[in-house]
Amino acid sequence: MKTLLTTALLSLTLVAAPVLASSSSAALDDAKRVEITEKLKSEGYDVRKIDVEDGQIEVYALKDGKKVELYLAPDLSVSRIKTAD
Repeated sequence: MKTLLTTALLSLTLVAAPVLASSSSAALDDAKRVEITEKLKSEGYDVRKIDVEDGQIEVYALKDGKKVELYLAPDLSVSRIKTAD
């Protein structure tokens, strides 16, 4: 029974590892992150974090001291802004 459980857990680990390794934030290379940061900086944003979720670029930033979450279109234009409550 113990061997069966160990084998099952090992199988799950091997199957899940590639999924975990392909983190959504890894979809953006350093050059793209720099491009996003510089573009938004020129628009008055202080970028804190850049992430990709559900295929869309999300940027967590500050503007005028307020926290904002920006959603970017493929051309890196801001498609939606969500402000912190």
